[in-house]
Amino acid sequence: MTDKNVRALIHDDNVAIVKKSRKSIYGRIIYYVFGAVLSLTFLFPIFYMIAASTKSEEVIAQHAGTIMMFIPDFGNMGHFLDNYGEVFTKYNILRHALNSLLYALIAIVLNIIINGLAAYAICKLHFPGKRFFNFIILFLIIVPVETSIIPLLTICKHILHLQNHFSVLAIVLPPAISIFNIFLFIQFFSSIPKAYEEAARMDGANTFQIFLKVILPLSKPILATVAVFVFIGVWNDYLWPTMVLTDESLYPIQAELETIGMDPDITPGQTMASLVTTSIPIFIVYIAAQKYIVKGFGAGGLKI
Repeated sequence: MTDKNVRALIHDDNVAIVKKSRKSIYGRIIYYVFGAVLSLTFLFPIFYMIAASTKSEEVIAQHAGTIMMFIPDFGNMGHFLDNYGEVFTKYNILRHALNSLLYALIAIVLNIIINGLAAYAICKLHFPGKRFFNFIILFLIIVPVETSIIPLLTICKHILHLQNHFSVLAIVLPPAISIFNIFLFIQFFSSIPKAYEEAARMDGANTFQIFLKVILPLSKPILATVAVFVFIGVWNDYLWPTMVLTDESLYPIQAELETIGMDPDITPGQTMASLVTTSIPIFIVYIAAQKYIVKGFGAGGLKI
């Protein structure tokens, strides 16, 4: 092969590489532009909520239909947080937020213990009917939660008699058992090598000690994932607490939002301020646990 032919081949290879790199660059540009546009579409309501929470009713009406409706009222910094002050002064939003936080923390602890133990037994232990339980878990995942509300209410009120002062238990016990979270635990536990358990048994550890001291420390990503799911579920729950709680002082934050929304004297800015206030904990929890959530889904090879 002559030098001329070699140079021609090299030139063709370089051209092909350049074309391929250009296609890759164009593909990335389209990907990021489309992703940015899609993200902004979902973020516009949040931008409006934050911006409106800093404005008076008159300013909100003036900015309606313009780009200014998505921009906070920086020109009136002296009254920037007036709506937030009014919300915290007129309503018991802080007390009900603490109620929701307490319910969520209790539900998270119970959820990890109960669902984690159930998943560990199904995943790692051998007992008759194991395949049947696996089938039941997969089947119950597709059953809507709404179909179980009435039976669950009957069990809590008429069988367990969780009423009056005991009605708080009806808030934290149902979220403590989640078929979906059991499924998540099973998928993650199945990725943990059995060598860790065998080594612990050789050291004299029993099954519960292995779960507590070996499996749980290795499962931080899925623990964070489940904790975030439970927290968001309990924090955003409105229907179930209003059905079982008899004392309004024990209502969670979402029930208080309903009270705020029904006040005829409340302004749109105050409504948005209350929504921003109740959304902040969810943002903080998700951002803090985002890294673990990604690891939790990736490490177990979860398919949802």
